[in-house]
Formats: sequence, structure tokens, C-alpha cells
Amino acid sequence: MSDTHLAMNANPLVAFLQKPAAEFTKADLIRYARENDIRMVNFMYPGGDGKLKTLNFVITDEEYLDTILTCGERVDGSSLFSFVEAGSSDLYVLPRFSTAFLDPFASVPTMALLCTFFDKDGQLLESAPEHTLAKACQAFTRVTGMEFQAMGELEYYVIFDDDHRFPAIDQHGYHESSPYAKANEFRAQCMCYIAQTGGQIKYGHSEVGNFVLDGKVYEQNEIEFLPVKAEQAADQLMLAKWVIRNLAYRMNLDVTFAPKITTGKAGSGLHIHMRMMRDGRNMMLYEGRLSEEARKMIAGMMLLAPSITAFGNKNPMSYFRLVPHQEAPTNVCWGDRNRSVLVRVPLGWTTQVDMCRVANPGEAPSLKDTTMKQTVEMRSPDGSADLYQLIAGLCVACRTGFEMADALQLAERTYVNVNIHDKGNESRLAQLSSLPDSCAASADCLEQQRAYYERDGIFSSAMIDSIITHLRAFDDRTLRQQVAQYPSEVQKLVDTYFHCG
Repeated sequence: MSDTHLAMNANPLVAFLQKPAAEFTKADLIRYARENDIRMVNFMYPGGDGKLKTLNFVITDEEYLDTILTCGERVDGSSLFSFVEAGSSDLYVLPRFSTAFLDPFASVPTMALLCTFFDKDGQLLESAPEHTLAKACQAFTRVTGMEFQAMGELEYYVIFDDDHRFPAIDQHGYHESSPYAKANEFRAQCMCYIAQTGGQIKYGHSEVGNFVLDGKVYEQNEIEFLPVKAEQAADQLMLAKWVIRNLAYRMNLDVTFAPKITTGKAGSGLHIHMRMMRDGRNMMLYEGRLSEEARKMIAGMMLLAPSITAFGNKNPMSYFRLVPHQEAPTNVCWGDRNRSVLVRVPLGWTTQVDMCRVANPGEAPSLKDTTMKQTVEMRSPDGSADLYQLIAGLCVACRTGFEMADALQLAERTYVNVNIHDKGNESRLAQLSSLPDSCAASADCLEQQRAYYERDGIFSSAMIDSIITHLRAFDDRTLRQQVAQYPSEVQKLVDTYFHCG
């Protein structure tokens, strides 16, 4: 990493220490704390509800700082995870130095770090979210020889009082500028803080959804990330949600990542983009076309798509979003640049045209390697997802594609190049499998396909059992049909699951 890149890095620790976060040591963090008057340290880690938890330490001397960074601390695992027995619930949390950042919300200078869970014997906790994802990535590399990378498109609604000035057109907020889009400055500040925590952001913009309800404006936004190692991708999304909620709270706004907050309006997804890397090369393309490896990867997702909803669509409102004609998938298929499919191959820079020079005739020829930009996108997940389970499940699915004898044939059978919901495509639609339509149905799919996730010890059986139990407890097999004609009942569900994930 160049000195210029380090100096411009948004994470103050990177800029101060002049080294990438991946190379942070305990001595680095102690030096940063000493020379920047850090008074507190926060340990942060995901709980079973998908939200970040925080443990605060006040720094009284350098020896104590060294102790907590070296030894971590003890926590009650049974209060964090349903699969941890109360009778043997003590766990250790140990900070990962590479995740250190300056807390943008703390009233006193505070350094925060994400943590790894260990059991009573000092072994990595098998069912811990971050360890499950790490195991999935290791298995992917072992089978394919490639690194699994991911990034998310984080959609959310910002809610504020309607002042009736410069009203936006209902459901036409895509890339809108101010003053018609009112939350642009909020989003920009969120992006700055997310970058400070180490998030690698691609861009942010206003999204399609906007509407007025009961005197409140609901404005949809999106922050999209750059592809990084899958473990980092989950960490970044987790911290991004934490940042967005904290800043909204301080600015007297409300935000929600809920998949659906009213009928007839755009829901919010959490699309996950993926790519495979080998020796610094993106293996998604071969001679300008989607590679055989990429099609095997997609085939694995076609096979396991029904059960992936168990990780990515975790409350009943998720299945109010997964309906036809809402730019959300309902069938197991894939295609190029097609937003009606489950897995989309986005437009890539494969034209061999130097568009930069066309737009700017005075420029020298561009030497950028645009093949690095090609990904594939899973469109079913939403903000209710457990981020570590979801990306681990996708990693397992993509690896499975390389272990299937008929992967390329399955990819061919599930490819579509039309809007699958357009009239006239009924016969093609009938040939495709459907996604589950409820949490309970999603649990059934996970039960049927659990062996794929449990193989090689990636997902523990206790974790799978816990997910199935959680989903079935919603008892929602016929919920969509029951409340379809009762807006007040739908609103009660919206309120119940408003702050999911």
C-alpha cells in the first residue's frame, strides 16, 4: 500500500500508524492510544439477534490496556446466543487488532475493536458467527484454490417529518438530488463515519422508494461497498448498520433496514455481490465472458437458494418483499443485467471501448484493468439477515457448485434472459423452482439441505437447529394470505419487525 494511500485513509489509525489495518499489532494500538489520549476501549461483537454488542473499558494505565488487548474478557454466552447452554455459558472475547478504529460517536476519545469468540478451553467457538464464516472461506479456498470475496448493497429508509417543500415523486427517488432528496447529507455523513471504521465504500445514493405516510416522509437510500475478503465484508456491513442507526439517533431521525414497511412501495434488500480471486486476478471472466468457474459458482447458488433464505430472510416481513413485480426475486434463476432473477450478472466493463477517452478526448489511453469490477449478485437477502450466517451460506453454496458433477448443466437450465414475470413467459416460469414464501417454509428448506452446510464442520448442528427453531416459531405459513386484505394487520407486523437485523 502506497504512502499516499495510507495518508488519505479515512481510518485515523491507518493514517497515524502509516500501515494498513491488516498489519496492526498490539504495540501499534498501545502507541496510538498513548499518543492520542485514548481514554476508553470498546470491544464489539455480534449477538444471536444480529446486532452488535459493546463492552466498555476505561483505560487507567498502559499495563491495563496491554492486559485487555492480550487476554480479552469473559462474557455470558447464553445471553448472546440461544445455542449456548446456561450451565456452561462463559465465553472469552478477544479483540482482532486489524479491526481497530476511532469511535466517531464517543464523548471521550475511544478506540473500538471487533472481537472473536473462544470457548472455555481457549478454542475458537465453533458456532460463533465470525468463525463460521472463516471456516466457510477456508473450505472454499481449499476446494477451489481461490479467495472468496463479497460486498453488500445496504438499503434502508430514513424517516422524518414532512415539511411539504420540494416533494419527491412517489417511488421515483432513484439517484435523486437535493432538495427533492432530503437525506443526502445524512447519508454522506454516514459514509464518512463508516469509512472511519474501515469500511471500503463504493458509493452512496438515494433509492427508488419514497412516500409520505401519516405526516412522515419515508426516503430510501443505499450505501454500496467494494469487494473485499468475505470475512471483512460481513464486519463492514455490521459496523455500517451500527453507524447509520447511531447517527440517525443523534440527528433525531429514524431509520429502518426492514424488508417491507408498507404495501405497494419498494422494499429494502441487502443484495450481496461476490467474486473469486486467484493471484490478484478476478476469475469471474474469461476472454470477456462469464467464466466456467463463475457459472459453477452460480449453479451452487441455484441448488441451495431455498435454504439460503434461512440466513438472509429472517422474519415474516421478508416474505412480503419476495413477491412478483417488486424488483425482488421469487424464482430460482439467474441472468445478465436482469432484475427479475435471483442471481444477476451486472453489467461489466467488457466492451473493450476506452469510454474515459471518448468522454474526455484529451486523455491518454486508460490502462485500468476493468475485469476486476465483474461480480455476481444474490438478490434475495434483506436487512433482517444474520450477516455472518448469510455470507457463510453463500460461500458454502458457491463452493458446492465446484463439487457438483452437473453444475454447468444446472446453470444452463436456470438461465433466463427475459423478465420472468412478463406475460408470455408463463411456460418458462413454470419450469423454475420457487423461493420459500414464509419463515416456516424457509426452515423446512434448511432442514432438507442442512447437510451441505454442516459438511466439514462449517455450520455446527447446534447453530442449524437454532435457526430452524427460530424460523418455525413465527408460525407464518399462511400469514401473507391471512392479512393481505387487512392493512391494519400488515401495519402491526411492520411495527413489530421495524428494527430488525
